[in-house]
Amino acid sequence: MSDAQYVVLQTVLREKFLGTGSGNLSELERVLNAQAAKGYRLHTITTSTGGSKGFGGGDRIQATMVFEKLP
Repeated sequence: MSDAQYVVLQTVLREKFLGTGSGNLSELERVLNAQAAKGYRLHTITTSTGGSKGFGGGDRIQATMVFEKLP
C-alpha cells in the first residue's frame, strides 16, 4: 500500500466528432472511481484545450487531477 498523500494523474478527453460533449467521459469517471476506491478524493482539477488535426479531429481536453489521501 502506498504512503503517498497525493496522487497526480492526467487523462485526455476527446470531443465527439459529431455533436457536442466529450466522447469519453466514462474514462474520467473510471479514473475518479479508481482513486476513490484507494482512499483518495479529488482535491484539484485543471484542464487545457488543444486542437487535433486530421479526419475526425476535434478538440482535446487534457485534465490534470490531484487526489488527496483521506484520513
